[in-house]
Amino acid sequence: MLKRWLGRRGGRNAVLAAILLLLLLPLTAEASGRVESVDAHVTAETGMPPLVKQRMETSVRVIAEQLLLGMPADASAEELQQKSEVIRQVFDKVLVGYTVRQVEVTPDDAQGTSVTVRLMPWSDQIRNIEVKTNVEGMPPAVETLIRQDLADVNTVFSDALYGLPVAATDWTNGVLKHHLNDYLAVHLPEFRGDFEVETDGDKANVSLTVYPRLPVVRTTDLSMRSDTIPNFALLNHRELMQQQTDMLVGVPVAFVARHQHEFEQMFAKTLDAQQDFRALRMTTSVTITPHERMEVMSRSNSDRYRARLLGWVDMGRRESKYDGEMDSLRFRLHAGSMLTSRDEAFAQFDFMPQKVDWGWELGYGHRFGMGTVPQVRYDMRKNRFVLGALQTLAPRWQLRYEYRFADQLGEAGLLYKVHDFLSLEYVLDKTQGWLRLIGNF
Repeated sequence: MLKRWLGRRGGRNAVLAAILLLLLLPLTAEASGRVESVDAHVTAETGMPPLVKQRMETSVRVIAEQLLLGMPADASAEELQQKSEVIRQVFDKVLVGYTVRQVEVTPDDAQGTSVTVRLMPWSDQIRNIEVKTNVEGMPPAVETLIRQDLADVNTVFSDALYGLPVAATDWTNGVLKHHLNDYLAVHLPEFRGDFEVETDGDKANVSLTVYPRLPVVRTTDLSMRSDTIPNFALLNHRELMQQQTDMLVGVPVAFVARHQHEFEQMFAKTLDAQQDFRALRMTTSVTITPHERMEVMSRSNSDRYRARLLGWVDMGRRESKYDGEMDSLRFRLHAGSMLTSRDEAFAQFDFMPQKVDWGWELGYGHRFGMGTVPQVRYDMRKNRFVLGALQTLAPRWQLRYEYRFADQLGEAGLLYKVHDFLSLEYVLDKTQGWLRLIGNF
């Protein structure tokens, strides 16, 4: 094909093709006959720490590449010996604790060369390593978790120090610092680390200090709630809970987030261990929102008992013929015991300040599904039954209905839970409707 192309284009194309071939052939020949890669190996008579070996091989390769890359691949033995001697002298000058005994430069193939360096360590090699870890400014519970994260930090120092000549300890500080930072980035990224190494004969004493990175927790906002006992009953333990959460002040936010489950379990167990909580069979669930201003929410509930204190005031309600006296303000204490996970026997005590009167009922309720609770109550003052039902529509919405046989009146209510302490309910009977403001104490 080339001959046909040359024949068509004539002498001019033939001259151009010849020039192109003359230019390419020497380049190809030259490229194929030059050293393009260097592989370095460093050995010692009694072995050496892996990190130090890796660092030395990197240094040898850098030195050798300056001398060998681009040289003819078929260089003579005398030329290779000269290069070996230069590498030995340069590397020997930067080493401390080792003496370079021999350097061999061996061509591996047409484009690669292997450099092998044999070292002789000086006397007094490190054979024992003791690492002491100091955690700055952290409370004992946090320090325990930090030490768990640093459980195998000893390997960082043994990989760089074990078998190393004592005289070479300072030379490895850069290697140790880099390797320690890599270790912390994986195991304890929320903290920085500094270390000091002191030698005593064949023993190396390492003092490691870790300290927090920013941002850290500045303040804590604690909330304590219960759906089964009055919220004010939790005030007895607020100081204890506040002490628990305040121990995280100064701890890195990212560390709290990574160990969030452990801290939540720790706080919950401390609260549940209190004597009154054990008596009531309380179980606490704690939720932490890690930020510089950290939010902590604890919810403590009993699977056996129910105790709630409510107070309400009716707004817009007119006195009707069914009311013996105006009754727009009332306080109610509900106290019950769970017979099973769905059945509750309870008593309700009412106090009406406007009438300066009181009442009480005994009742039973059974929960169907997730949110349907029919009830039957007996009014001990009026000796009449009250039928009722509660239906949860959504987490904040609830529908209520009750029928009182004493006055033959039914009452329905749609309740909206504003927050844990306040609810609004629109109440309707056959004569009127009004708004009820309910406080949960």
